[in-house]
Amino acid sequence: MTDNPAATNDVAASLRARINTGQPHTARIWNYWLGGKDNYEVDRAAGDQIRRLHPGIGEYARADRLFLGRAVRHLVGEVGIRQFLDIGTGLPTADNTHEVAQRIAPESRIVYVDNDPLVLAHARALLTSTPEGRTDYLDEDLRNVDAIIEHAAKTLDFSRPVALILLGVVIFIGDEEDPYGLVRQLTDRLPSGSHLVLSHTITSPSMPDVDEAVKFWNEHGTPKLTQRRPEDVTRFFDGLELLEPGVVSCSRWRPQHDHGAEPEEVAMFGGVARKN
Repeated sequence: MTDNPAATNDVAASLRARINTGQPHTARIWNYWLGGKDNYEVDRAAGDQIRRLHPGIGEYARADRLFLGRAVRHLVGEVGIRQFLDIGTGLPTADNTHEVAQRIAPESRIVYVDNDPLVLAHARALLTSTPEGRTDYLDEDLRNVDAIIEHAAKTLDFSRPVALILLGVVIFIGDEEDPYGLVRQLTDRLPSGSHLVLSHTITSPSMPDVDEAVKFWNEHGTPKLTQRRPEDVTRFFDGLELLEPGVVSCSRWRPQHDHGAEPEEVAMFGGVARKN
């Protein structure tokens, strides 16, 4: 079942009024790079320009999505996690968190959190659940930790382990807003045995074209993003037990391939860690 009723005309109209079709938005561009159709011409134009500056950018989106699937499968199948709090959901595509989790354990419960109106409009229609499990969707900002936990507790049992998923979302929290403290606030509210799954765009001297693409985005798109070095991304896991292979290119986190060649590195790094 799902806790959310079908969107009423008034709710749908309210969401449409919040959508700015004149400025490119990261969730819609991400959707475009993943081959989706939930985007506008302004998003496609910006996405193409970013791809010209950094031709491999589309691989980041795919690598991040595949990382999500591998992490969720590990947590459900190997660790036994049955609850997920996915903040910064993005537009629904194939193999969303609930689909991957409930494919293995139909009783899994998932709460999605996003404050983008287009994401919310599609979440109501596409993010369904198995009869045994539950899904819920919150219109909330990552910064509002108390509100997220309060509403998520209607679906999740915070006395049992929860997987907190923050894929490509803390990049939108500037250093002046204490992103590390924000992530710590969230993990502090989770019980022992919970896990953090986090990915983040990096800056590296070996990938100067990434910096150019980010500069273009911050001049033209919304929301603005902050790049961080790989060691700065690792800091988000301070106080937690990092699972092997640590914080690495998302393409290299436990890749599933039959040949010996290591997957190509992308400028989206991620990791999974356990709260003891």
